[in-house]
Amino acid sequence: MTATDKQLLSNNATEKDQSHSRQGDRLLDCTRRIRRVAVLGAGVMGAQIAAHLANAGLQVLLFELPAEDEDKNAHAKQGLKGLTRLKPNPLAIAGVLQNIEAVNYGRHLPRLSECDLVIEAIVERLDLKHDLYKKVVPHLGKHTILATNTSGIGIHQLAQDLPDEIKQRFCALHFFNPPRYMHLLEVIPHRQTREDVIRLLEGFVTTSLGKGVVKAKDTCSFIGNRIGVFALLAVMHHAQRLGLPPDLVDKLTGTGIGRPKSATFRTLDVVGLDVFAHVVQTLADDTKADPWHTYYRISPWIRTLIEQGALGQKRRVGVYQKQDKEIHVFDPSIQGYRRVSSALDERLREILKIPVVADKYQALLDYDHPQADFLLSIFADLFHFCAYHLKEIAHSARDVDLALRWGYGWSMGPFEIWQAAGWQDVSARVLDRIRAGKTMSKAPLPQWVSEIERGGVHGPEGSWSADREQVIPRSAHPVYNRQHFPERLLGEPSPVTETVFETETVRLWHNGDQIAVLGFKTKMHTVSDAVLEGVIRAVKAAEDDFKALVIWQSQAPFCAGANLLEVLTQMHSGESAGVEDVVRKFQQASMALKHAMIPTVAAVQGMALGGGCEFVMHCDRVVAALESYIGLVEVGVGLIPAGGGCKELVLRAADAAQGDDVFPFIARFFERVALGKVSGSAMEARQWGYLRPADRVVLNHHELLHVAKSEALALYEGNYRPPVLRRDIPVAGVAGAATLGAQLVNMRKGGFISEHDYEIGSRLASIFCGGDVDAGSRVSDEWLLRLEVEAFMRLLEMDKSQQRIQHMLEKGRPLRN
Repeated sequence: MTATDKQLLSNNATEKDQSHSRQGDRLLDCTRRIRRVAVLGAGVMGAQIAAHLANAGLQVLLFELPAEDEDKNAHAKQGLKGLTRLKPNPLAIAGVLQNIEAVNYGRHLPRLSECDLVIEAIVERLDLKHDLYKKVVPHLGKHTILATNTSGIGIHQLAQDLPDEIKQRFCALHFFNPPRYMHLLEVIPHRQTREDVIRLLEGFVTTSLGKGVVKAKDTCSFIGNRIGVFALLAVMHHAQRLGLPPDLVDKLTGTGIGRPKSATFRTLDVVGLDVFAHVVQTLADDTKADPWHTYYRISPWIRTLIEQGALGQKRRVGVYQKQDKEIHVFDPSIQGYRRVSSALDERLREILKIPVVADKYQALLDYDHPQADFLLSIFADLFHFCAYHLKEIAHSARDVDLALRWGYGWSMGPFEIWQAAGWQDVSARVLDRIRAGKTMSKAPLPQWVSEIERGGVHGPEGSWSADREQVIPRSAHPVYNRQHFPERLLGEPSPVTETVFETETVRLWHNGDQIAVLGFKTKMHTVSDAVLEGVIRAVKAAEDDFKALVIWQSQAPFCAGANLLEVLTQMHSGESAGVEDVVRKFQQASMALKHAMIPTVAAVQGMALGGGCEFVMHCDRVVAALESYIGLVEVGVGLIPAGGGCKELVLRAADAAQGDDVFPFIARFFERVALGKVSGSAMEARQWGYLRPADRVVLNHHELLHVAKSEALALYEGNYRPPVLRRDIPVAGVAGAATLGAQLVNMRKGGFISEHDYEIGSRLASIFCGGDVDAGSRVSDEWLLRLEVEAFMRLLEMDKSQQRIQHMLEKGRPLRN
């Protein structure tokens, strides 16, 4: 690239960023208009929606029927109490409950006029929803938006008795369960809903709630559940046809075909067999003209389990149950439970490992085996169903694929799989199966399927729309200007970036905005010796040619810690001196991030563990997705943090003490590190001190890079200067370490920790208290870093620590020896 080209790239990026920034500012001004939200219904779903609104910092009124006892808000409060028992936790931190006020319909309906948005989330009965709307509509403000969280009732049915002015502000916001964690949110307008209302909501739920919006048509069960439920029913139909038991079906329909690890029947146990039966019954009642209607029923053996109360995970027995520490599965062939024992055919197992979809599909075609027939059959019926219903239920194939990715956890949507396997070849084979009567329905394959000439429904210009009979681009809503790397479908181009340098383990790049971005290429983005070299090199390159450096990974996790295999291999080869050099290099990389002449920002999503957490703490600013799980976990492998993590926490404890006794702050940090605790959210990491008050938490992980760059640029424009090296850090000294040691002794005597845990904890306590110095002594960064290296190397030389590392590498979980 010539100097002129680089200048053009920079100018274009600047102009584009400024334009997008202006649009984004206007958008955020609008979405901030939604400040107070009411949720009608404090059941499991309503309470969880309220919780996620509270996670986002909104003020929430949670309505429920008035109780008969003295506290009329008792029913709503019970819903809030239930939140604390749910797993996974719907609350980012317990403190967000303060954002939710429990109220009741009998007394507090007039307060709906205070709300910008009202979300109805009561039981799925049309008559009850109509009755509730009659009560709430008179109290709505003139700009209040009314939304329903229905999972399948027609919006036209729900709106039929609403006044016209309310219909213009009425739609469905269909959250998927659990609302905090599921990215998909389907937005379904009524035919009279104003476009500006939908645009406002799309911006609000995308940025403020972190959701992926799919606009669905007003049809039964919308997009996600209409196709997702059919996919499950197709699996059950062909399993019954071929006599495949549930545990074998789950081995066939999990990650090997791009679906969640829970596959089919384990997923049903999580959802609840009764809930699944209700959804299927809704489809059966409302889609009688559907060519697949005859299959909208659950298997008799599942009906039997429901009647027996075996509803799944919530009852601890469903398709699966635990008996005497063993997992048992219900086998329809014996009408009872047996130990999980069904095995994949060995050749089929190898086929499922094939990474290229087209190669995997061809291998299935070439293998004459019932398990291969099963997989080919479920995909043929899925493709047939999706193609037939695309025009009816969705605006484009993109909406279908994103709905299944975001709502059902598929790695690729059905149209993407079809396209990846070879559009024309698969289309011909599906058509042959239809003609031969080998599909679940004889419905014709739409003509557009054979007329597509570009190898599939997705491409650089957009995705196929069956109702428009043309390719349509992605949404032009300005909220998506905040997503520099939106989730990309098969066939869509990657954004253009320029590489500064690239090695086998890292890449430093930019897109003309004078901010360098560093990403790791290692598995789980672990830190190796080569990654450390890359970080040090990236800091130097950013200081020479850029305004700031951002560490960002295109996919979670941010960083799962050090490369333990590299460490253990060196130790087994007698290269302990080499390991010590790497540890010192880690500290050099951390300090380079902290004391660089330009701002450094960590953009975090997913796990930031061990060394990943240490990198995070050494950056000038952190921008973390809400779903960031941060912690120093080295004790789990028999070691202590030695990349500057202990030093940084001691420094933060000293700053928090503000001249008072530092020990209480040290003790809190010590406990979390000694127990290897990991935060349940970015907000909890901030509570714990791993993030600072100035660090940002964003709810939509696709906006991480945008916000991180904004923070970096703000630091630079604010006449950035790096922090100075510290030589005045007050420590608790030997006395503090003795106090922590006494706690460890009690835990050892009580059988809560092992001898080796005690050894690790004692060395950790010494570092946190500054080593062999008196209480109140002042030490330097360098002093604490030296203590880290010494303790790390002494522990690494111990057999029990090496056993812990080996166990983690082999089993993926800690060993307590």
